[in-house]
Amino acid sequence: MADEQFAYQDLLEYIVKGLVDHPDDVKIERKVDEMGVLMILTVHSEDMGQIIGRQGSTARSIRTLVRIAGLKAHARVNLKIEEPEGGRQPQESREEPKEEKKESLEDLTI
Repeated sequence: MADEQFAYQDLLEYIVKGLVDHPDDVKIERKVDEMGVLMILTVHSEDMGQIIGRQGSTARSIRTLVRIAGLKAHARVNLKIEEPEGGRQPQESREEPKEEKKESLEDLTI
């Protein structure tokens, strides 16, 4: 199978490699089905924050750019960002604040 490159795939690779600290670890897989084209992006676990951005704004912008580039190629393109192994740490259960012992005047003896 020949490794075909598409403009939106090149654009995605260019953007992502420009954002991350480990550009050699960027992998893009392309799957086509009846719903359109699915681009699956895998990056180094340390680079996930740079790709996602604050409240997902960077990921949303990348998806928009890739979708627009896909429209030019008459393809419906979606982007899935793969979570790396051990990427998301489970939230630690927060301990409930301990009740402070209230001392009354009767408890204070001199």
